[in-house]
Amino acid sequence: MSYFRKQAPPTDEPPSTNSLGLRINVFFFSTFVIFCVIIIRLAILQFVEGPTLTEVETSRDIKNVPLASMRGVIYAAGGEELAYSTPLQSLYITLNKEYTEKKKNKATGKLEITPEAKAKSDALAANLAANFAKYGDKKAKVLTEEDVLKALDLDFRKSLGYYARRIKAGLSEEEVAYFMEHKAEYPGLEVVEESTRHYDKDTVAVQTVGYIKPFTSSDSLAIYKNILSNMKVNPEAGLTYKDDEIVGYDGLELQYQRELRGQNGYQEISVNPQNMAEKIEKVVPPVKGNNIWTTINKSVQMKTEEAIMDQIKWLHANSVQGKTHPNAQTGYAVAMEVDTGNVVAMASMPDYDTNVWTADKLDPKVWNEIMGNYQNGTITPYSSGRSGHNFDSTVLLGSTIKPLSVLIGLNEGFFSTDSWYTDVGYATFGKKGYEAKVRNASGHVYGGMDPAKAIEKSSNAFMVDRVGKKLYEKYQDEGVNVWDKYMKEFGLGVSTGSGLPKEFLGQINYTNTEAAGSAQAALVYASFGQQGRYTVLQLAQYVSTLANEGIRIKPQLVSKITDTEGKVVKEFKREVLDEATEFDSSFWAEIKRGMVSKVSAFDDFPYPFARKTGTSEQTDSKGKNRDNGVFIAYAPRENPKLAVAVVIPDGGFGSNSAAPVARKIFDAYDWEYGLDGVPKKSLEKTTDATDAATE
Repeated sequence: MSYFRKQAPPTDEPPSTNSLGLRINVFFFSTFVIFCVIIIRLAILQFVEGPTLTEVETSRDIKNVPLASMRGVIYAAGGEELAYSTPLQSLYITLNKEYTEKKKNKATGKLEITPEAKAKSDALAANLAANFAKYGDKKAKVLTEEDVLKALDLDFRKSLGYYARRIKAGLSEEEVAYFMEHKAEYPGLEVVEESTRHYDKDTVAVQTVGYIKPFTSSDSLAIYKNILSNMKVNPEAGLTYKDDEIVGYDGLELQYQRELRGQNGYQEISVNPQNMAEKIEKVVPPVKGNNIWTTINKSVQMKTEEAIMDQIKWLHANSVQGKTHPNAQTGYAVAMEVDTGNVVAMASMPDYDTNVWTADKLDPKVWNEIMGNYQNGTITPYSSGRSGHNFDSTVLLGSTIKPLSVLIGLNEGFFSTDSWYTDVGYATFGKKGYEAKVRNASGHVYGGMDPAKAIEKSSNAFMVDRVGKKLYEKYQDEGVNVWDKYMKEFGLGVSTGSGLPKEFLGQINYTNTEAAGSAQAALVYASFGQQGRYTVLQLAQYVSTLANEGIRIKPQLVSKITDTEGKVVKEFKREVLDEATEFDSSFWAEIKRGMVSKVSAFDDFPYPFARKTGTSEQTDSKGKNRDNGVFIAYAPRENPKLAVAVVIPDGGFGSNSAAPVARKIFDAYDWEYGLDGVPKKSLEKTTDATDAATE
């Protein structure tokens, strides 16, 4: 019997050694191939594409290039444009490396522009010059190839490589049309709208309005020094100034520089390693500056300027006090509203055409003509005009100080409003046996008088005996500081607060007791106006403070600031700076009663008004005394509206030289605004309308 056993299925065999090795080899080979590919790619990136990629990466460095905004307008009170900007089209070229490519000169070792680049830049200059000549304004200066090359600044002496170069400003319509049509032929060419500054040809308050200069030539002023410093530390596009941007350099142009300037725009430009422009990435347009509305009334201002020049001419030809005054060459006046502080006229004569500053370069001949009077003589004695005997605009007050001198005496209790004084024509002071004598003008003897009469007759003797000497007796050497305190309360020797640049604070002599001889001498001479020189604006503020009975208000030269759409950004109202020591009302009444000097120029003036003439003596270069004319007044006497100060250096007596100018200023103001609140020009219009209706 046979037995058959069922065969078991074969068991799994372990993988062979050859199969496993193959798989491992494939894996490592693949890894090796991938690694080689990576190595090769990295090598290509580093050694082949590296320089190109580095340049591309570097070219992504973004630079901000400012775009200047259009400057705001400075208006007169009636809306007349005193300073304004008009648009003009300018041609700019942004350089690329094809014009500036450099290679090292093997002989010198220096980088030099390649012949190819030079040829291209020369060709560009020739092409531009030819088209300027063909399409430009035939009356304008013709730019040569040399001029264009200079403007291109291929050596980067004026600007960085990525800054666009202004080749020509003020393109004609034909030039604009041509270059815009052929723009593709000029890599980097842009026609940009800019602006140019103009000033009223009538020369209205030119020293007050001020003038402009390029930013690059304005670093002598602190404001621009600070900006330059900030730009080096934090050159933000919105704050950065352009080198060729115009900026305010004096007057209101400087005082309101930030408001008038607006806000610069900018271009974001990508640059390459050579600092050359590659692409304009972004443009943020500039914002036009705000507009300034001055308080200057053009009509009153023009009549003030005319009145000064006419009076100077009259003094040259007509005898006053037995002689003519040919050395009266300059005159200054300020008219300031008593209730608001608004300055309606500020004249420094002779003046000049401020448009000379808008030229590319100031002609030396023009500079020689204006260098003596281009600054504002109502606030500074420097470069603001000189009389024939070289006197500046800040003269001694003379008798115009006497209302305040009497007020001080009353307040200090040296005398009362009904005190009596006998004027014998002179007063003495000093140690017994060494007395000095002070006489009245022309040796006049006035006899008995009260304080008001002392003001009216301008008694030097009264001021010396009843004020100067008394201050010394009461306070001794400290009397000088007491006097100084009163002066400053009325705006004499301190800033007026106007904010105008370069304002002179005055020349105070009474504090130099050594020069005066003694504290007593300083007080004596100060009491009748021979110890302090002040600006005409300070005089106007002083008489305004008298009119306001001790309240000193800020002279306002700007009434409001508006944006480009006419919206009011800021308004300026009456601003009280300080209030003088409280004086008894009877003292003010006495002062007003005394401010009634006889002035023929006002014989037919229709309003009661307060005034004081002054004649300050000044020694010329030969040691001879000369007379300066000074006059202050406010009107009407009750509820005063306008305060006026006029100075005519070398003009003789103030009643003859300065007062006639003041009269014309009051008349001009009365016509425009009305000293009684009713403009007289409105009455004439009403009369004309009535006459027309009855015809």
